[in-house]
Amino acid sequence: MATTGMQLLGLVLAIIGWVGGFLVCALPMWRVTAFIGNNIVTAQITWEGLWMNCVVQTTGEIQCKVYDSLLALPSDMQAARGLTVLAALLCSLALTLGVLGVKCTKCVGHQSLEARLARISGVLFVIAGFLILVPVCWTAHSIIRDFYDPYVAAPHKRELGPALYLGWLASALLLIGGSLLYAGSSPPGIPSSPTYSSGESSPRRAGGPSQVKGYV
Repeated sequence: MATTGMQLLGLVLAIIGWVGGFLVCALPMWRVTAFIGNNIVTAQITWEGLWMNCVVQTTGEIQCKVYDSLLALPSDMQAARGLTVLAALLCSLALTLGVLGVKCTKCVGHQSLEARLARISGVLFVIAGFLILVPVCWTAHSIIRDFYDPYVAAPHKRELGPALYLGWLASALLLIGGSLLYAGSSPPGIPSSPTYSSGESSPRRAGGPSQVKGYV
């Protein structure tokens, strides 16, 4: 049977992960300027995201510009755009199914159908978690590779931005929340183990009680 507490916990964690995934997609802080060398005083700091890059002046002024061309972006950034947007859409669909399938809402009115909807919602949340995890890890690997590459000039090297750490957290919440939602939504009417009874309810052999025949 469905466990309401586990369902609600999984749904809440997944919703928090969905909000975090949306912020990861929107924030321009995937790559930040790397401070290399003895001079740590710079006139400006560069932020690079999926949709725009920003320059932060020492005075606190922030200037952002949307990328002019999609094809001019690196392959990892193009893939990250598509995967994070797809993850956000899957989370929206999963949230709708999760609200309909959670046992306490009584929206559908049929326990078996509610359990199936909740399980589908959990699977979609888990898939969305992987869709966010892949571009975040891919981008982190690219940043670390370029940082230690001696052929990359120091002004072009970047460090891991706050959006990547938020992406790892959001992915973990989606994976855990989706798993809890799926585990707490077992369909009713499916026994976990066979049951046996004794006494009068025990099955009898075909043919009824044994009869003793007398011979003359």
